[in-house]
Amino acid sequence: MPGPPPRVRLAAIDRAFRGLPDRYLGAHPGFDATFHVRLADLGHTWEVRTTTHGARVRRGVTNRRPDVTIGTDGDTWLRMREGEISGIEAFSERRLYVRGDLDLAVGFEGLFRRPDGAQPLLRIHEVRVGRTRVSTLTMGHGPDMLLLHGLGATKASFFDTAAALSRTHRVHALDLPGFGSSSKPATAGYDAPYFARTVLAVMDELEIDRAHLIGNSMGGRVALEVGLTAPERVGALALLCPAVAWLKRGLHPLVRVLRPELGLFPHRFARTMVANQFWSLFADPDLVDPSVADVVIDEFQRIYGSAGARLAFLAAARNIYLDAPHGRNGFYPRLATLEPPAMFVWSSHDKLVPPVFRRHVERWLPTAEHIVLDGCGHAPQVERPEQVNGLLRRFFGGVDACGVARRPAPRRAAAA
Repeated sequence: MPGPPPRVRLAAIDRAFRGLPDRYLGAHPGFDATFHVRLADLGHTWEVRTTTHGARVRRGVTNRRPDVTIGTDGDTWLRMREGEISGIEAFSERRLYVRGDLDLAVGFEGLFRRPDGAQPLLRIHEVRVGRTRVSTLTMGHGPDMLLLHGLGATKASFFDTAAALSRTHRVHALDLPGFGSSSKPATAGYDAPYFARTVLAVMDELEIDRAHLIGNSMGGRVALEVGLTAPERVGALALLCPAVAWLKRGLHPLVRVLRPELGLFPHRFARTMVANQFWSLFADPDLVDPSVADVVIDEFQRIYGSAGARLAFLAAARNIYLDAPHGRNGFYPRLATLEPPAMFVWSSHDKLVPPVFRRHVERWLPTAEHIVLDGCGHAPQVERPEQVNGLLRRFFGGVDACGVARRPAPRRAAAA
C-alpha cells in the first residue's frame, strides 16, 4: 500500500519539528548548540538551536555553523520523535549518520520529552565524582549494566552493544576520565585502581548497588579490578580482549623512564595515521561500516587535540604495560581470587592482546568461561556486533535467570 503523499509527510514531519520547543527539557548554564537535521528522502534540512533558555526551530539553515549534522530519513525521524526507536538504535541499524561532536549528536533526543510527555529513551549526562565529570550514556530498563571502553576509545565503541542490551537492561556506557567527553585531570593516576574507584563512585552517584560489567581492552582490565576490589557490587563480568598483564616485558626499563607528560607538548595526530591505526584493530575491515569509521576517526582527532587527553592516553598506556604479572599484588595471583562469574572473549587475530593469554588466565581462574572468535580483531563488539551481542545476552541472561552466586575465592592458585 503506498504511503501518504510527500506533501502530507512533509507537513507531519514539520509539525514534529515545530513541537520540539514545547518539549525541551533545558540544559546547563552556558549551553549553546546548533543542530542541522537532514532528511535526504525529503530534500529538506531543519536547524535546531538549543540553549540554556530554550530551543528554536526553523526549516532551512542560517549562516550559523552547526555543531552537529544529523542525517536520516523522514520515517526514521518520526519514529525517533515518537519514541519507537532511539537514536542509538537508528545509528546501530545504519539508518542515521552524524558529523561533528558525537556526544552532542547522540544526546540530541535526550534534550526533549517524547510527544506523550514521557522521558526520552536515552540521555547523555555528566556524573560528578568529586571534581571529575564522567560523561555517561544511559538507556533501557532492567538490571544495571556498565560498559567500559578501551585505550584511546570512547563510549561510542559500545553503541551497538548498548542498543542491543538496552532491551533487557538499563545500560550505562561511560567515558572513563581522561577519555571522550569526561574530565581529563592532570594529576590522575590513570591506572586500573584509579579507574575502578571512579567506576564505583559513578555507581554510587547513580544509586546502583550492583551491576554487570562489560569491558573491552583497557576497559576489561578496569572491570576486573572492580570485580577484585568490590565483588559485592558486581553481578558478572564479560571481558572482551581484556588488557591482562604482560608476562614478557622486555621494554620495561625503557617504558618506566618514559614520561606521559610528553603528551602536554602541542602536536596533532595526522588523520592518515589515526585511520591506519583504527583499521589495524580489525581482522576483516569489510565488516566495519566506513561511515562509522569516519565518525570515530574524526572524534579521535577532535579529542586528542587536547593536551589533557594526550597525557591521559600515554599515562594509561604506560600503566597497562607496567602492570606486574606476578609477585606481591601481582595481577595473576589476584585474578585467582575473583569471585563474580566471568566470561572472557578472545579474538584469533588480535594483534594487541593475542589469544595466547587465555592459557595464563585459565591457569589462575579455571572457573571462567572462555570463547575465541575466529577471524576477529581487538574490538569484537565493533567487528562482530551481532555475534558478540548474542554471547552477552546468553551469558548475562543465564546469570540473571539463575541468580548465579559469587564463587568462593580459591586458595591453591595463589601459591602456584
